[in-house]
Amino acid sequence: MAALTVKNIPDELYERLKSVSIFLAIICIAVSCSRQDDEAAIRELIEKGAAMAEAHDVSGILGLAVEDLRVMPGSLDSGGVAGILWRAFKYYGPLRVLYPRPDVELAEGGKQAFAGFPFLIVRKEQTLPELEQLRDDPLGWLDEVGKNADLYRLELDLIKLDGDWLVKQAILKRFTGTGFR
Repeated sequence: MAALTVKNIPDELYERLKSVSIFLAIICIAVSCSRQDDEAAIRELIEKGAAMAEAHDVSGILGLAVEDLRVMPGSLDSGGVAGILWRAFKYYGPLRVLYPRPDVELAEGGKQAFAGFPFLIVRKEQTLPELEQLRDDPLGWLDEVGKNADLYRLELDLIKLDGDWLVKQAILKRFTGTGFR
């Protein structure tokens, strides 16, 4: 039996294969773009949350989450989170939230995701200019922060509702990674 090559495939079959190949390529590109768009939307949500924290906007932060939000440790609901945020804002006064580029993982169905990142809250007048240069170098960022402050890690479970990403659960941990005791 002779092997099939482009030279001996009937024109009609060749055209169908070409159409299917183009269709599959378009789907792959669309899925890839969709994943990138979702990752960008989740990173934008995190950026909004950090800006709202800097503005002490408790209701704005809670607006980025589902109504039945759970925050660990303590299994806090939205009311408990509001109280902790209020106390933190009172303690720090004017503040900045610093963090490197968050890791984002999308679940298979495209309706759930995970994001995790270390972060630091500093009083607004404290300067750490070298951190901005290390935003896309998480390990370098961690090493630099470890010289200056305590660090935390935030892990977010997100869901996509009506086209918007929202936080379903958050886990706050004291960071004990690279360069930290």
